[in-house]
Amino acid sequence: MIAAFGSAFAGRRVLVTGHTGFKGAWLSEWLLGLGADVTGFALAPPTEPALFDQLGLAGRMKHVVSDVRDVAAVAEAVRSGQPEFIFHLAAQSLVRESYEQPVETFTTNVMGTINVLEAARSLERPCVVIVVTTDKCYLNREWLYGYREDDPLGGRDPYSASKAAAEIATAAWRSSFFGKSPVRVASGRAGNVIGGGDWARDRIVPDCIRALSAGKPIPVRNRLATRPWQHVLEPLAGYLWLAASLASAPRQPQHADASLESGFNFGPDSNSNRNVGDLVSRVLDHWPGEWVDASDGNAPHEARFLHLSTDKAASLLRWRPVWAFERTIAETVGWYRDTTRASHSVIAEHTRRQIACYSADAAAAGLPWAAR
Repeated sequence: MIAAFGSAFAGRRVLVTGHTGFKGAWLSEWLLGLGADVTGFALAPPTEPALFDQLGLAGRMKHVVSDVRDVAAVAEAVRSGQPEFIFHLAAQSLVRESYEQPVETFTTNVMGTINVLEAARSLERPCVVIVVTTDKCYLNREWLYGYREDDPLGGRDPYSASKAAAEIATAAWRSSFFGKSPVRVASGRAGNVIGGGDWARDRIVPDCIRALSAGKPIPVRNRLATRPWQHVLEPLAGYLWLAASLASAPRQPQHADASLESGFNFGPDSNSNRNVGDLVSRVLDHWPGEWVDASDGNAPHEARFLHLSTDKAASLLRWRPVWAFERTIAETVGWYRDTTRASHSVIAEHTRRQIACYSADAAAAGLPWAAR
């Protein structure tokens, strides 16, 4: 596995904020397999169970429990660790929770990002910073076409607005402070990420698994909402390849069309834009059960349609998705089914096999990041 991404991470110091979360745990596992020296900075795992605990990551990487809103703690983690790569994933990542805790959502997602960027300014040696936001950072008019990186940013709910603000802050810091710095900054915007080990509340796949495991019908809130579903490994491959490419590519003038120091969409192919009802039906193909309509006319607003264009990533990075919708569902449900009541070592091995399988499929598809 170490050969993937041009061996860019082998023996390199990597800081992952939000490593105790779902995506952060998958990314940390992948980086460890790539031979990286990984430090994580985050609050304690946000769920029970938590993929971070299931993978036994606390004993296999430097595990710093702290808050990205703590400017001094973030600065010290960067100063002491002298990372060569920073993947900033720490966030309040739930739309519905953002209605309940809007101030915490903004301080975490906006000021947390600024704290990481400010800490990176102190570095005097090369470092690549990838700020991870979301497809929801766009001003979503619920059009049929895929949003491109230069489309207007915005947000109707506190979560989406906070991520748009984080993107704006990232662009401002990049143009104001990193133009002649050895630090290079880009951002990644992913679609609706699913995969084994997500245990968050108010997300459809964990809701499915909890209900099916208990022998209960799946509660479906918004059956007709369409999302760009993708396996968690898809955007992670994009973040890793963008970081590896930034570490080796010559610097382009700021605002150049071909600049890697900018925002990138990492979404699925158009066939993976499915509604929630279709996703639940595919889940039930692999884990039989039932679903029940749990829609609530008084619930907070959630977008009904969202689609990303990934032409930029395809053109500049030669990145494209690997697993189609059906394969994504099969791998996701299979992870939960095959790791039920399994030991941490078995769960970690199953997760590593899935990463290896995904990488092999990417190599077979001719993706440059997976070249052996």
